[in-house]
Amino acid sequence: MSIAENRRARYDYHIEEQFEAGVVLSGWEIKAIRAGQVQLTDGYVMIKDGELFLIGCRINALRSASTHVTPEADRTKKLLMHKAEIKRLVGKVEQRGFTLVPLNLHYKGGRVKADIALAKGKAQHDKRETEKKRDWEREKGQLMRHASTGRKA
Repeated sequence: MSIAENRRARYDYHIEEQFEAGVVLSGWEIKAIRAGQVQLTDGYVMIKDGELFLIGCRINALRSASTHVTPEADRTKKLLMHKAEIKRLVGKVEQRGFTLVPLNLHYKGGRVKADIALAKGKAQHDKRETEKKRDWEREKGQLMRHASTGRKA
């Protein structure tokens, strides 16, 4: 089940490969995520000292958060992956100009996981091409619906 999705990622980037990583969260963050207080649109993944970190993922604290914990909404979260996978990602990011982008957060076996993607940025003309395809698919669907009902467009 999906918790939050970064729709902007597929618009701004060409997705090459997808990976799943565990997310290190504190108790108040889990409660806020279950309440739907998470936003992933400005998030990105950074590699530092052979570890992955999710930056820009905003989790707004609930009002009933603990009194002895000061919740920080934009806290950097550590991502958990196998060391061999991280080494492979480091090589691709450093050599070939790829970037790591979070695609979504979801539950898997009661734990919160993040889908991250190895991606390359799209140029402006690629984004326009994506919009044209989306508009054509929408228009085609409308034409097919009108044709099946027997009405004229």
